[in-house]
Amino acid sequence: MSYVTARWNDAKILWHLMVSRIDGETHADRLNSFYEGQAAGYDQFRRRLLHGRRELFDNLDVPADGTWVDLGAGTGENAELWGGRIHQLRKGYLVDLCEPLLDVSRQRIRANGWSNVEAVCADATTYVPSEGEVDLVTFSYSLTMIPDWISAVNQAWKLLRPGGTLGIVDFYVSRKYPGEGLKRHSWFQQNIWPVWFANDNVYLNRDHLPYLLDRFELVHLAENEGSIPYVPFVKVPYYRLIARKPVR
Repeated sequence: MSYVTARWNDAKILWHLMVSRIDGETHADRLNSFYEGQAAGYDQFRRRLLHGRRELFDNLDVPADGTWVDLGAGTGENAELWGGRIHQLRKGYLVDLCEPLLDVSRQRIRANGWSNVEAVCADATTYVPSEGEVDLVTFSYSLTMIPDWISAVNQAWKLLRPGGTLGIVDFYVSRKYPGEGLKRHSWFQQNIWPVWFANDNVYLNRDHLPYLLDRFELVHLAENEGSIPYVPFVKVPYYRLIARKPVR
């Protein structure tokens, strides 16, 4: 992509992020309204905003001949992060409510010739694949965009087999007094970022990490900060989590 094309793409994305009105009666309607004009340029811009995705997938084990469900999969770029390992999966489901993003996902599946990957339009809080229990569930910058995020986490729990893996990377803010071993963010981070992101229906939540750590067995947690395109000198917190559903 040329420099001029890249800057024009960025300008369109920024217009949708900062100016374009989000309409719709349902969550799906609002997603379609927000992403319809930016789906084609989504990946190029957000690679500089959505940090830690590659690191998450590099550290996840591919369940050999297993089933992977990516909830809030968007354009399906996460599937490419597996590289050649994607062929070790028996089945992968890219689940999202937003049709403009799923159109890009379907194009990506065809372009890569993935016969074991399927894009599905469904609600992350209720989706169940034909297999029932699965080996791996991921949320990549999607949990903050699901209004009923607790139901989405609970659904991931239901989908996972005992011992199955949960992988998440997302924005967040800490509680005022976080638990032992967790980072405590500044007043600015705790109070400004939730307001900033809420304009685009992205809800940074103090309770995501505590709830996840209470429900699942922690394998790995990294708390980091990442830059935002065209917003110098400030960084937004994000975390990477790998956990397991306990074997009862």
